[in-house]
Amino acid sequence: MHDHCTHSNLLAALQISATMDALPAWPKGKKLVHLDLKGAPPRIDYLHKLIGLFSGLGADGILVEYEDMFPYEGELKVLQSTQHSPYSREEVLSIQEVAKSQGLEVIPLVQTFGHMEFVLKHKSLWGLREVGHCLGTLNPHREEGVRLVEEMLRQVVELHPGSTSLHIGADEVYLLGEGEESRSWLSTPGRTVQQLFLSHVTRVAKGVREAWPNLNMIMWDDMLRGMDHDTLKGSGLVGLVQLMLWDYNPTLDVKNTVYLLERYSGAGLSELWAASAFKGSTNVHTCVTSTQRHVDNHLQWLQVAAALPEGIHMLGIALTGWQRYDHLSVLCELLPLALPSLASSLQTLTHGQFSPEAQSRVTKTLGISSVEVEIMASSTTGDSVLFPGRRLAELVVELTAILQSEELRHFEDNMFVRGWFTPYHRQRKIVSPLIAQQLQSQAMTLLALVEQRVAMVKKEMVRLYPASTAQEWVEQHVSPVVAPLQRVLEDTRASLLEMSPSSPESVLGFSSSSSLTASSSCSQRHWSSSRPRKRLSNEATASTSLTERGKEQDQTTSCDQK
Repeated sequence: MHDHCTHSNLLAALQISATMDALPAWPKGKKLVHLDLKGAPPRIDYLHKLIGLFSGLGADGILVEYEDMFPYEGELKVLQSTQHSPYSREEVLSIQEVAKSQGLEVIPLVQTFGHMEFVLKHKSLWGLREVGHCLGTLNPHREEGVRLVEEMLRQVVELHPGSTSLHIGADEVYLLGEGEESRSWLSTPGRTVQQLFLSHVTRVAKGVREAWPNLNMIMWDDMLRGMDHDTLKGSGLVGLVQLMLWDYNPTLDVKNTVYLLERYSGAGLSELWAASAFKGSTNVHTCVTSTQRHVDNHLQWLQVAAALPEGIHMLGIALTGWQRYDHLSVLCELLPLALPSLASSLQTLTHGQFSPEAQSRVTKTLGISSVEVEIMASSTTGDSVLFPGRRLAELVVELTAILQSEELRHFEDNMFVRGWFTPYHRQRKIVSPLIAQQLQSQAMTLLALVEQRVAMVKKEMVRLYPASTAQEWVEQHVSPVVAPLQRVLEDTRASLLEMSPSSPESVLGFSSSSSLTASSSCSQRHWSSSRPRKRLSNEATASTSLTERGKEQDQTTSCDQK
């Protein structure tokens, strides 16, 4: 996970942003909030609340990427999620109704070439992959694949009768040209992978235009970035699609981005979108969103917009909020953790800078004291209604701080583990019972603390998300971190059975049936809800810290002296 700044560093960084010279506000066009539903899909009532919040924060629409949460029917029913129920047709319509009541446009996003993992993972559809070991890329030569995409589009468009735009994806088409049929196609002189990409995308786009003449089409731009002027101009996409150029970097290259937009416009692709990020772009396994990182990304995009010549028509910007990097990757930050970042990003675009006024709007709207969720505390009003999901955000921040503490992360590096409880000692059951007991006590305390917090997180999470999401989040973000401590407990148990004259019950004192192998007797240990610290406080660790004692004692100290 990414390293978190200290409180003072965060405030200093935000002050720098606030004192920057103001740029013009984001030019005319829509500000879309991207909802990535291929992981942690919100319960429908929570999603309705979020849509209302998006509107209140200054959004004009939502870009909805359903993936396996869409209620596909007929032969496509296999695409529906089996981890949790997809949204029903009535729920999909209710999303649009709530959005419309809030003045928001809904634009569905359907992948049609790359990132088809949720489709091509199914055994019945393996034959439609470009390359057998790549689940993401569709084979563009198979008619069955084209018909599959067309049917996906038909079902989604028909369930969005009020939408005026459709996003057809087409980003990151990995390993295109490496399949057997593609290699055969490319063997003809003059043919290129770029042409192969364009032939499929234009076919899909023309099919959409023929079926729905008044529907605007958007696609990601990254597969076109390496194409020259003539290729772009003759691509067949001119007048057919609107390109969405994405860059989520806080140090986005303004000059190169402006040049790329000018190149697209000069080739006839004059209707353009930008795409920033408010979460899901820091690290594949990030749990806590950094507002400053994403504000910086939007400040860079404001510089791009200010530098564009008048002839370039920017239709708007999509603030992406990725929930996974792809269908098979770990969960990124949950939406409640990213709402301060989203609010701050939208206000940055509105004000042309992250000014004190913009910050004040965010803190008052969300009812928090800081725009950084990591150091967030309730405002003086304490009105939690303004921030749907705030309690879950607070609990995840607290749990993440524990998981990132030095005592837990580096437990196996303390001198007593490395000096008296190495794999050599454990394997041969040649250990000091005294040290084994002390290590066991400290590990039990840490695990009990984690287990207590996990129970609180799961209880709150299932109010907003399916139970399967809560289970997945714990197994992905908690279990791997506590695994070393669980191994220590298992090994101390085995070692003490071999080395101690006491009965197992009196020596061990922990429950192996616990989900995190933690002692229920330790479950009342307190963890401060203040901002995260890198080390656990004394009250949250064993009464005698072996790590601290190890710093004070000479490593040659005998057992009797201890």
